[in-house]
Amino acid sequence: MTAAQTAQKPVPTACLALADGTLFYGQGFGATGQVTAELCFNTAMTGYQEIMTDPSYAGQIVTFTFPHIGNTGVNPEDDETGDPVAAGMVVKWMPTAPSNWRSAQDLGAWLAARGRIAIGGIDTRRLTRAIRQSGAPHVALAHDPEGKFDIEALVAAARGFSGLEGLDLAKDVTCAQSYRWDEMRWAWPDGYVRQTEPKHKVVAIDYGAKRNILRCLASAGCDVTVLPASATYDDIMAHSPDGVFLSNGPGDPAATGRYAVPMIRDLLDKAQLPVFGICLGHQMLALALGAKTIKMNHGHHGANHPVKDVESGKVEITSMNHGFAVDSQSLPTGVQETHVSLFDGSNCGIRMSDRPVFSVQHHPEASPGPQDSFYLFERFAASMG
Repeated sequence: MTAAQTAQKPVPTACLALADGTLFYGQGFGATGQVTAELCFNTAMTGYQEIMTDPSYAGQIVTFTFPHIGNTGVNPEDDETGDPVAAGMVVKWMPTAPSNWRSAQDLGAWLAARGRIAIGGIDTRRLTRAIRQSGAPHVALAHDPEGKFDIEALVAAARGFSGLEGLDLAKDVTCAQSYRWDEMRWAWPDGYVRQTEPKHKVVAIDYGAKRNILRCLASAGCDVTVLPASATYDDIMAHSPDGVFLSNGPGDPAATGRYAVPMIRDLLDKAQLPVFGICLGHQMLALALGAKTIKMNHGHHGANHPVKDVESGKVEITSMNHGFAVDSQSLPTGVQETHVSLFDGSNCGIRMSDRPVFSVQHHPEASPGPQDSFYLFERFAASMG
């Protein structure tokens, strides 16, 4: 390498340190500082804003395998919650100037304003292979415009991260108090419109609910009241619901289950109401019915995951985001497996054989992702009469 080439090479301003000592240097953008988390990868080609604001990513840094991240900017309509929840972002190429008619801000400025660190110029293929082979690592991500890093301290911070097992993160991302939701799915040309003629009263338990999931409930004819993750059976029944929805969310389902499972069991034993769960809500329902959950090697994160409906034979392309899964071998009598992943055969859905109580692991609201599974919201609505 010539002196001129050396001079042109940019000084790294960000460093990603894995707990095993592996280092990735790149260019930082977004906020400055340091953060520790579990590292995962997401294979979606679109929807980086929805992914970063998905509460299910609490405690995780997301590696995007698709290189064109940031090219459409960001806008207020696409947030799945008020602020980014994912701890940080790893991308192949630095974001370019956004080009999209809906763009209101560039990605870097949006991340900086919300205190989220990002690193670009990383060999994401190498990083993704490492995650697949060795499991989701604990990492430390640092961004310093001057490129000064204490590598020993970074690696030590990564090694000191406690991991997601045993963590109840739902309590950190749930709503502080109950609220009503009547906004429906975005549709051209009016955007978001309100549900004015709901047919069913639904209580949604917020373990980290995405806005588009609530919109799908409203679009299916539901008058939605959202309650915090800590809601009790009496809190729910005070609203006289026709059905109960258990939302997506982050963390270890066994930890959240310490208070959620007794409530769900009361609901199943006393109320005889239709129940629909998604993601963490699926895992909560499974635990309440007597099944077990397990930590996956690297989880499922993407908008292109094939899932088979074992009862109809239909294959759906779905949006996924989970690092824990229901152990299908632990499903008790009276609980049937309804969906399985065609990637690894892991459980993606269950239902009670004699009641309208069911749940799925994937995110059927398609934000981001395909809309193959929206029928599940309609099935839930139909079960309420």
